Amino acid sequence: MEFTFNGYGLVLLFFGALTAILAVYIYKRGTNVVRWFSLMMGSNAIWSIAYGLELSSRTLEQAILFINIEYLGIATLPLNWFLFCLNFCNKECWYKKPLNLTLLLIAPITTLVMVWTNPLHHLHYKDIRMFYEGPFPMVKIYPGTWYHIFTGYFYLLLACGCYLILNKFRNSDPIYRKQNYSIIIAAILPWIGNITYLVGIRPLGFIDVTPYAFILTTFLIFLGVYRFRLFDIVPIAREKVLELMSDGFLVLDEKHRIIDYNSSLLRFINIDKDLKVIGQALEDIFSDQPLLINNIKDRKSGKIELQANVHNQTIYFEVEILFLHENKINNEFTIVKLQDLTTAKKDALIAREQAIELEKVNQLKDRIFSIIAHDLRGPLVNLSEVLKMVSYNQISDEEFKALSPVLSKDIIYTTDLLENILHWSRSQLKGFGISKEFFNVRNVIINEINYHLPSATLKNIKILHEVFPYEVAYADVLMFQIVIRNILNNAIKFCNEGCEISITAAYQKDGMLKVSIKDSGIGISKATLEKLFKQENISSRGTKNEKGTGLGLMICKDFMHRNNGEITVESEIGVGTTFNLTLPTKA
Repeated sequence: MEFTFNGYGLVLLFFGALTAILAVYIYKRGTNVVRWFSLMMGSNAIWSIAYGLELSSRTLEQAILFINIEYLGIATLPLNWFLFCLNFCNKECWYKKPLNLTLLLIAPITTLVMVWTNPLHHLHYKDIRMFYEGPFPMVKIYPGTWYHIFTGYFYLLLACGCYLILNKFRNSDPIYRKQNYSIIIAAILPWIGNITYLVGIRPLGFIDVTPYAFILTTFLIFLGVYRFRLFDIVPIAREKVLELMSDGFLVLDEKHRIIDYNSSLLRFINIDKDLKVIGQALEDIFSDQPLLINNIKDRKSGKIELQANVHNQTIYFEVEILFLHENKINNEFTIVKLQDLTTAKKDALIAREQAIELEKVNQLKDRIFSIIAHDLRGPLVNLSEVLKMVSYNQISDEEFKALSPVLSKDIIYTTDLLENILHWSRSQLKGFGISKEFFNVRNVIINEINYHLPSATLKNIKILHEVFPYEVAYADVLMFQIVIRNILNNAIKFCNEGCEISITAAYQKDGMLKVSIKDSGIGISKATLEKLFKQENISSRGTKNEKGTGLGLMICKDFMHRNNGEITVESEIGVGTTFNLTLPTKA
């Protein structure tokens, strides 16, 4: 081969070789985005080196050989440029579709075939001639049909890549725009070089200045990579990692201004959507967190737990502070990580409440076992002993009649106690449900009055009611019946002889039915009122020394709650007590 080396060719050879070395180095050390950039550099290196050898060739045959080699770089350069821009702008999903990638590859492959078989059809070059009139031999080409088609493909991919870069630049935060200037300028240079060549503005004769422009483009992007750490900060660390994290991150400069953050940070701060976070002072963003601000200003690293009210919701979060000193650019940075602990805190509170509730249930269980062991067993043992004495003629009929009232009270107490224990136990079974239905409230109340008439008659107590027919409620009939029974039982127990118990029912404005059971008994003290319905198992003796179990009102509250109702009490010592029950009237 014969070469006549000249300044233009040597420049291309030198920078082409340097570009090839850098391309290999970057490809081995880089991430996905950087590797596409290195492939673009490789295409540019092939074009530059082969074009430099073309410019140094003395014969047409030798020049055509290097032109064929050049097109390995020329045909793949726009494709690699476009793929690099897609990855740089996080649009790589587009070319991963088989159809799109196939369409992109058709033009480069076809172009290589056209160039290498051009003598057979002359579709790419109509003619190629060597001119020796200049300072050194140069090739002049006469474009063919496919040359113009490939030029359109070349410009299309170049334009699409530039559009992606410009759009990213336009939408980026101000802190990143300085870093992107080199990319913007680099994207414009090949346009200028190639357009001037195609329109005939050729200050260097037949020399194509496009590879020189791409060399400048490559080194400007290379400057952006290593001067501004462009690929490390923008698409990889920030957009592909930080934006996918549920934890909030922000980066502060030495003046405690926000220079970077991810979108998850917005869940931890109260800020207007239109307000730019970048550039804001830490005090403005976290004005309600003096501990965080003081720790950062005092350079106290580590973790702290904070609480905030964000968008009218209380959130709990952990803040981790890390201080960095970057010697390379002599700047200090503060990285702040915010981890949401709201769910964990709420779960802890629920667990604590459940533990308290479980403790209460265990206390109640112990109380019930104590009642079963003592109060339930005692009356049955007494009854059993009396019956044995009767069967063995150890007591007379008169003595038995004298014991009968006491035994009757014990049996009534035992029956009520056993009934309450069974109902409460049944309601606590896992999977126990309630059967709600519409029922006539008056019928239930009359049945319960009749049930309590014997015990009321013994104390000369009148039970009156003003419940109109057809007053209907929607609840579990059995549960409502147990509530009425317990309240009437208490009213009789704490009434003196000659007292009166009245029951009324009336519809409320909110669609609920209110049933009131009022007695003129001894009343309940304020101290005892505060303990009612709190599962403290309050048990008091009645006016005739009647025993209580302490379970009745607890069951009443539970049953009313299960039926979306409510139970309240009003009382005054020496005046009487009123229990108010509210039940829904609609399903």
